Amino acid sequence: MLQEKFKTVAVGGTFDEFHKGHRTLLTKAFEVGERVLIGLCSDKLVESLSKPHITAPYEQRLEELKKFLRERGLLNRAEIMPLNDPFGVTLSEGCVEALVVSRETERMAVKINEERERRGLEPLQIVVIDMVPSENHAPISTTRIRHGEIDREGHLLKTKGNS
Repeated sequence: MLQEKFKTVAVGGTFDEFHKGHRTLLTKAFEVGERVLIGLCSDKLVESLSKPHITAPYEQRLEELKKFLRERGLLNRAEIMPLNDPFGVTLSEGCVEALVVSRETERMAVKINEERERRGLEPLQIVVIDMVPSENHAPISTTRIRHGEIDREGHLLKTKGNS
């Protein structure tokens, strides 16, 4: 099925330990959107999320993100902005037409649309990608990478309980 092309889509995240799942999410955003607004969680927002691991500082995550976009010739179609709250620019009228999210963050996209509705704004289209599986079929996540279970490609690094 051919996916509709949007003028501007938004995608957001912490993008820590930049991994295969992040690349898949961003690739999808550029497939469906001519312009992609990337909300990168600020250090302050990351702190408030109580992640179960340390997170690289904003500048480091920003550099990795830019490197990925540069390598793929996408930097000119992207606008990276700090996210200080989960809504970012999504509550302004006419800024974006669609949100690109993973199954894991789909709930937030629904919340954004509920808030838009409350403010009398049109809901945004939601494009959902499935979580990218690791070698053992569990989703690739920064938490699993930080805990030393998998690498950024989803390869298993150690087996639990088999030693």
